Amino acid sequence: MGSDGVTVRQAGPGDLGAIATLRALWDDAADHPDDLEGFADHFAQWLATEGDRRTIWLATTDAEDVGMASLFEYRRMPRPGRLDSRWGYVGNMFVRPEHRNRGIGSALLAAITAAADARGYVRLVLSPTARAIPLYHRAGFVPAGGQDGELLLARPAPNG
Repeated sequence: MGSDGVTVRQAGPGDLGAIATLRALWDDAADHPDDLEGFADHFAQWLATEGDRRTIWLATTDAEDVGMASLFEYRRMPRPGRLDSRWGYVGNMFVRPEHRNRGIGSALLAAITAAADARGYVRLVLSPTARAIPLYHRAGFVPAGGQDGELLLARPAPNG
């Protein structure tokens, strides 16, 4: 158990329904109930196309699923004189509103950064909401530019 009785773990195939539900809540899908029918199946099909390049973490309590986050791996195309490298894009970080400000987002982000470090990623990149910027700054993310007003933050590898 982590912060406030919450466990963060890598999601597995049996968690597809929970992840689809959290994704729907994050995207205010409750405002579009007709779009929810079949969403879990559509989500499962989409996730299958991501292969081993997307990892999703799930934050849970004894009673419910309270948050999620994902990490997508980018692999640099090899070229002469340059080592192959990989980096990650952090996305879909979501904590149910009634569970925010309890360290759950930090716990999800810690799981992602630990996995990125273990995989040897050269950096992590993300595009945060304004509300989440302090969370990412505390975790070592710094401004990395962006286009068309999009803010990007990056966290270099710890030894890079």
